[in-house]
Amino acid sequence: MTRRIGIAVLGLGWMGQAHSRSALRIPSLFPHRSFDPELVVCADTDPERRERAVRDFGFARAVEDWREAITDDVDAVWVTAPNMLHIPMIEAACAAGKAVFSEKPIGGKPEQAVAAYRAAQAAGVATGVGYNYLWAPLVLHARELIASGELGEITHYRGRFLSMYGSDELGLLSWRFMMDEAGYGVTSDILSHSVSMAQFLVGPIAEVVGMKATTITHRPLPTGSAGHYGRGRPEDPKGEVENEDFASMLCRFESGATGTFESSRTMVGPESQNAFEVYGTLGSLSWNLERINELLYYRVGSDKNTGYTTIFGGDRFPFHGAFVPGQANAIGFEDLVAIEDYSFMEALATGGTYSPGFREAVDVVSVQQALIDSWDSRTWQSVRDLAEGES
Repeated sequence: MTRRIGIAVLGLGWMGQAHSRSALRIPSLFPHRSFDPELVVCADTDPERRERAVRDFGFARAVEDWREAITDDVDAVWVTAPNMLHIPMIEAACAAGKAVFSEKPIGGKPEQAVAAYRAAQAAGVATGVGYNYLWAPLVLHARELIASGELGEITHYRGRFLSMYGSDELGLLSWRFMMDEAGYGVTSDILSHSVSMAQFLVGPIAEVVGMKATTITHRPLPTGSAGHYGRGRPEDPKGEVENEDFASMLCRFESGATGTFESSRTMVGPESQNAFEVYGTLGSLSWNLERINELLYYRVGSDKNTGYTTIFGGDRFPFHGAFVPGQANAIGFEDLVAIEDYSFMEALATGGTYSPGFREAVDVVSVQQALIDSWDSRTWQSVRDLAEGES
């Protein structure tokens, strides 16, 4: 017998829509599930989005005030609003005893992720966080290869997330560029994905040192109903960008392996290069979101100059076959969202555990805080578990 899971989505922007589509798709993708998702209520301040929530996504109702969405007929709340709205939403959902799935970075500053974790711990509710790239079938396969010892002892990790979404200097000064609305810049937005990936594949990070830069210091001010990724004109009045466009980091893992990280939202060329390279004494792996269905694998053999082998995605890897059969038939980004939502709700229905949750989010921001500290000190900083004390 399947369990009904009533869903509230707080914010019907890009990610709110992606998670809503997941709820609609899951019954056809995963016929042997232990639950039936039901889109109960969507909260959004935009009346057109509220109309779409009911008309196009099939929510039973839509409300303007998100507080009205945390009701008795809801079992789980998806928090997909802008960063600085996360914490009051999460705290209210936890206080009401609801399971909570929040998009990263949970707030926009390390202390806010810690606050969310403590609220969930106090309430005893299940949590999930949207590090969705961890659910790519070939990333899961990479983790299995590393854990099995196929790469030998891991010696070095290279992580990067290079994006062009902020590379246009006439791109509007949206909330993403403001400290009081987004929190930190790329370290919260996209470096968090790289750090979560590294911890997922290789393990905890012990110490870091790094640098930051704001490449585009001023942007046109938005006017009227300008879109989130709208473009201004050279003559438009401009405001100051308050958070970082670029960050890099050297690190040492607890295992002794070394690591390097880069993240940028203004670099020209890479469009969504969320990538890693893992090097071991017996082999290495390389994966890039831009080629989500390919994993490069090098294994030391009798001839050390054979080059990488390309492993193509296919239904022999976890979850892939739910979307398309055979080998080298591609899946995409929203399929990863469906996988994580299915896994979260399956854990809710069966009483299992789900990871990554708010605990893992604290692990990520503990690294972020050490990096932030190194910007001021210009020295190596130990990574301190922020769950053990105030940041």
